[in-house]
Amino acid sequence: PNTLLRVCLAAACAGLIASAYVKMTVPRQMSDAANAFLATLSEEQKAAGVFPFNDEERFFFHFIPAEDVMARYKRPRKGVVVAGMSAPQRHLAHALLNAGLSQQGAIKAASIMSLDDVLRILENDATGRRNSDKYFFSVFGTPSESGTWGYRIEGHHISLHFTVDKGKVAYSPSFFGSNPAEVKEGPRKGLRVLASEEDLGREMIMALTDEQRKTAIVDAKAPSDILTSADRVAALKGQPNGLSITKLNAKQREVLKALVDEYANNFPEELAQSRKAQFAKAGNNVYFAWAGVVDKGGPHYYRVATPDFLIEYDCTQNNSNHIHA
Repeated sequence: PNTLLRVCLAAACAGLIASAYVKMTVPRQMSDAANAFLATLSEEQKAAGVFPFNDEERFFFHFIPAEDVMARYKRPRKGVVVAGMSAPQRHLAHALLNAGLSQQGAIKAASIMSLDDVLRILENDATGRRNSDKYFFSVFGTPSESGTWGYRIEGHHISLHFTVDKGKVAYSPSFFGSNPAEVKEGPRKGLRVLASEEDLGREMIMALTDEQRKTAIVDAKAPSDILTSADRVAALKGQPNGLSITKLNAKQREVLKALVDEYANNFPEELAQSRKAQFAKAGNNVYFAWAGVVDKGGPHYYRVATPDFLIEYDCTQNNSNHIHA
């Protein structure tokens, strides 16, 4: 009887552990984090950052500073700004940010935010335009694991959009930028927040033969920014150009997969796997394109295009030391 009791208790404990593991899904983490954050907001903060799910605001997307949003669109960037949060609210806001990212993605996001302080020093900014606390959190609808709702985190060089619908998560568009791409001076000299995005892209173009590059390089001059910018439809006009995956050998395909994985791995494992599955599903309908200078230090651009998703990267501004991805 004692042996049977011990076996039953062990089975019960294992069942509880398995149950807890199954329940702590990404939608659960997101909804728990969002509700904890919302519970701390004042009525004024709720008015600034809580919207109905179908509100048109959910479709707004941009990665420029708040002052530039006002100048370009004649409207403020909406949401609850970190600069106006109490210390507990800031912790919970970052918990909500991290709920939608992997450890890799969370480190990148926090590092990108911190770069505004580098820019403040480099530009001698006294206006407050460069402010590492000027990031805005917005929630759309009522957070729940099985309902339909969403949230957005936006500011200079970060724009992350998540939608939860009946336990499934959509997480586009997602934007990371880095200015400087490499910190050239000061105590943080050498920091490259998006180093892998740059290095893997260059590894891909360098892995190609001279003949393959003739097709992959679609323009000798890189565009001044990602082509889709902040468009509501992330699509290229017509059939994607560049080099077809069918023209790649096994080693080159491994490099291309590593590049796609770098973007996917900014998100929690179960979300990253869905992006990797999209890449696998695309099969031979994948194109890699490059524009601009191949050697490090010059203006350059690349993209990976499939029927289901588009990755764009551009490094041309500020003497080719400013990344949009």
